[in-house]
Amino acid sequence: MNNNIETENKGNFYALLPLFLFVLTFLGAGIYLNDFYALPSPIAVLLGIVLALIMFKDSMNIKIATLLRGCGDDKILTMCLIYLLAGAFTVVCKATGSVDAIVQLGLQYISIHWLYAGVFIIAAFLSIATGTSVGAIVALGAVVIGFADTAEVSLAILSASLLGGAMFGDNLSIISDTTIAATQSLQVNMKDKFKQNILIAGPVALITIGVLLFQGFSLNDSIKLDTSDTIEIIKIIPYLLVLTLAVVGLNVFVVLFIGILAAGILGIYYGDFGLLEFAKLSYEGFTSMTEIFLLSLLTGGLAALVTRAGGITFLINFITTKMNSKSAYFGISGLVGVTNMAIANNTVSIIIIGPIAKRLNDQFKLNPKKVASVLDIFACIVQGLLPYGAQSLIILSLAGGKINYLDLVSNVWYLWFLLIGTLIYIQISSKKTPLKPLKERELFFEDGLTE
Repeated sequence: MNNNIETENKGNFYALLPLFLFVLTFLGAGIYLNDFYALPSPIAVLLGIVLALIMFKDSMNIKIATLLRGCGDDKILTMCLIYLLAGAFTVVCKATGSVDAIVQLGLQYISIHWLYAGVFIIAAFLSIATGTSVGAIVALGAVVIGFADTAEVSLAILSASLLGGAMFGDNLSIISDTTIAATQSLQVNMKDKFKQNILIAGPVALITIGVLLFQGFSLNDSIKLDTSDTIEIIKIIPYLLVLTLAVVGLNVFVVLFIGILAAGILGIYYGDFGLLEFAKLSYEGFTSMTEIFLLSLLTGGLAALVTRAGGITFLINFITTKMNSKSAYFGISGLVGVTNMAIANNTVSIIIIGPIAKRLNDQFKLNPKKVASVLDIFACIVQGLLPYGAQSLIILSLAGGKINYLDLVSNVWYLWFLLIGTLIYIQISSKKTPLKPLKERELFFEDGLTE
């Protein structure tokens, strides 16, 4: 055990090879197959684990024990359980008709002049409510593209508004896997991280809406949007309930359970499904989160193996050579951004960089709420701007070649403003503090266990 701790204090570059194998396998398969989601991510991380078990020097029993303790870390298991509840909430709400009610409510009360800003706002609300930017884009994409076919409006601006609003909501939602990963990695409350994020993203969203309104009021009022469908306002209650309870600071497990229960009661009362089907829908929600569940579990195990062998310490020492508390935020931003560029998945990027961000937070006495927020924001920015990110690929596919990537990304005002605003915020609010030496007992994983 003492030898292992000594190895960690020195750091070991070669201990990072299993992590590199995971990232390069995921990236290489995505490039080769032209689909970054074709290879299931748990398989890619499993290859890294196999390499770690082969190359690291401890006995196989010790390595397996370290792997299992890493998988069973309380932060990892908490994250996994939240994923399951979030998946159940999303699926049950969709079956209840809550998602359709939100979409109809927004679309039926938008004038042509508010179309660009309206799409941004609806996408933001839907993404916050469902916890997924991809889900919001899929739900609204066909309708948004249809607007451009029936009026003299810019498909590029409409599509970019959809993308920006979806990323805004995903970054703030308490049931988003990125938010869950960021808060659990830094051990901060959902409420605190939400307040920190809204402090940065809120003003940026308002500026974006202002720009979109300016563009919208230059349009001719040449179409009337359909208002014939009846909206079941009551079915929006589960989302409003979850948002309200989350903001007041109720435990996230309780929040999601109440949300699932509320959606289930509404669905049963209105005859959308029966009690048995409600149970099956909840389980369907669990299974929809299988990949991210397994990824989080296995990544925790890989992180424990790599940390025990000195890989994380080497990386921390390399990054912090000439770093202070102010530049640490920029360093964390760059790390998660580069990682996201490599694997085109903001959740995976946060899971990988989360332990490193926690170590930097402890070493430089940073604000953990700000670190969690910066971690999530920069993963969100890069993910939204990636030409091979799922969000852009879906929108461009729905557009059917009518716009290209440059048309889309050049009009995503929210993401560009968010990038500028976050950099300014970090620069203004950060204060330098003396470097605190990294103590032996502050290691993220000690022999596979957390403090």
